Amino acid sequence: MDWYQTLFEQIDMRSFSNLWFWIVLAVIWSTASHWVLGVPYDMVVRARQQGGQAEADLEDLVRIYVNRLLYIAEVSGLWLIALGCFALTSLALLGIVYEIEFAQAVLLLGFPLSLVGLLSLATARRIRGEDARGEHLRRRLMRHRFYVQVIGMVSIFVTALWGMYQNLAIGPLGG
Repeated sequence: MDWYQTLFEQIDMRSFSNLWFWIVLAVIWSTASHWVLGVPYDMVVRARQQGGQAEADLEDLVRIYVNRLLYIAEVSGLWLIALGCFALTSLALLGIVYEIEFAQAVLLLGFPLSLVGLLSLATARRIRGEDARGEHLRRRLMRHRFYVQVIGMVSIFVTALWGMYQNLAIGPLGG
C-alpha cells in the first residue's frame, strides 16, 4: 500500500459523508457569527454591560474595521465581485452540471458566505453613513449578527438536506 492511497483513504474526497466537512461547516458558521464586522461579539456584550472604556474600545475597533472594509470595497470591490462571481459560477457548473460532490460542498459553503460578505459591506456603509455610536452602534452590530445567524441556520439546514440526499442517493461508498 503506497502513501498516496493511504492519504486518500484518510481524507475522503466525498464531502457529505466526511466528518471533516461537517466540522468545517460548524466552525465556519460559529466563527462567522462570533466576529461581527471583524469585531468579536464579546466586545459588544462587554460594551453594553460596562460602558465607559469598553464602549470606547468597541467604537474605535468598529471604526477601524468599517474603514478597512469600505476602503477595500472602493479600491478593488469590482474585481472582488467579478472574481467571486466567477468562482461561484464555476462551482455551480461543476457541482450541478457535472455533479462533482466536492464542488457542491464548496458551493454550499461559499455562496452563503458571499451573502454574509455583502451584508457586512452594507452594514459597514450604514454605520459610516449614520456615524453610529453607543447604543445605536451596538444595536446595528447585534442586528447584523442576527442576520448572519439566520443565513447560517438556513445554510446548515440546506447543506444537511443536500448531504443526506447525496448520501442516500449515491450511498456511502460512492456507487
